[in-house]
Amino acid sequence: MAKLFSVMLACALFGCTRQLPFPVEEFTTPSGDRLSIMMIRHGSIALNYKGFNIQIDPVSKLGDQEIDYAAFPKADCILVTHEHHDHYDADAIARLSTEQTRVLLNPATCKMHGSGEAVSNGDTLRVGPFGLIAVPAYNITEDHLQFHPKGRDNGYILDFDSFRVYVSGDTENIEEMETFGPLDVAFLSTNQPYTMTTTQCIDAAMLLRPGVLIPYHLSDTDMQEIKTVLDANDSGIDVRLFEELR
Repeated sequence: MAKLFSVMLACALFGCTRQLPFPVEEFTTPSGDRLSIMMIRHGSIALNYKGFNIQIDPVSKLGDQEIDYAAFPKADCILVTHEHHDHYDADAIARLSTEQTRVLLNPATCKMHGSGEAVSNGDTLRVGPFGLIAVPAYNITEDHLQFHPKGRDNGYILDFDSFRVYVSGDTENIEEMETFGPLDVAFLSTNQPYTMTTTQCIDAAMLLRPGVLIPYHLSDTDMQEIKTVLDANDSGIDVRLFEELR
């Protein structure tokens, strides 16, 4: 029944053309408005705020799973963190776009895509009903630096009338996280060897102290370990786990 409810909720909130089997979490912003977040797959999520549809890192095919983005409503804004195939998919962007869609990408991916708007680390802008800050996302482990070099890729902090959502992109627990708070929701990428270990995710969560933590970009990560440790240490962080984000 819970799964059916989430499917029906997704259709109602996102205006989908047919039922989509993805869970949706709902939050209320300080202005009293509803923010809905859909967990699609791995690093792909969608948000709806005041009827404004946002897609982050939409990807049509990952492994043996295909996502039909033609079933989604057109996006008002698409955010891309970086160029890797599990985050950037030109076909998915095309399916979700209209002439009015703002497509925001880190500079390297924008050049590859050939259109859209380049957004660099530190840039701030207003997009429809929300504010956006592009923040660094990179590796710090010595033999992993080639995966996501410093200065190239983005994470994003989205501000919905002072309700702040951090989507990390592919990163480790970098020192810049000290400046990212306060956060209401944080999506932290946790898989090896490309992003954080579970220990790094836990350390990042304790530094960021979001109200809600959603580990994502998981692959084979034991995400239950993250919740178990944070709960055992009385972190006060509400850890929510989704198999869809593997």
